[in-house]
Amino acid sequence: MFERFTQEARDALTRAREEAASLGHDFVGTEHLLLGVAAGDDGILASLGADHPALRRAVAEMYPVGPDADALASVGIDLDAVRRSVEESFGTGALFARRGRRARNVSFCPRAKRALERALREALALRQRHIGREHLLLALAGDGESGAARALMRCGTSPEAVRAATLAALRDAA
Repeated sequence: MFERFTQEARDALTRAREEAASLGHDFVGTEHLLLGVAAGDDGILASLGADHPALRRAVAEMYPVGPDADALASVGIDLDAVRRSVEESFGTGALFARRGRRARNVSFCPRAKRALERALREALALRQRHIGREHLLLALAGDGESGAARALMRCGTSPEAVRAATLAALRDAA
């Protein structure tokens, strides 16, 4: 199936694994797929108030891992700044390397795998032979119970709004 994915879509899947690892998660869920798509977003998510930084914060709040950022902030330590600095120096997921949580070892959960299958169905329904980031976004927006949907809602938008904006962008591009 991956041979149908555009390079941008493949990059989004790679970024999803990196996002999961950098957040200290040992799985790639739909929320991580959404982060992977958002990192290369051409404005659809940002126009709805769900840009990459906002989504990343939402996902981090949904699944907190590691030290309490508020407790560290009370003594003058900015956990996000420390994480960024470490990852700039040592690579994505470096904070969790001791626990074996490198991006390449993070596997897709069943719901994320179903989202990838739905992306194929979305592309076929639109009579397109490739699977792009927009098809991934449509698939993620199609599951209102997923982690991706919860992250979108935390950013003040809905899966339905994302789906409508994505379909509108596809129509405009045609």
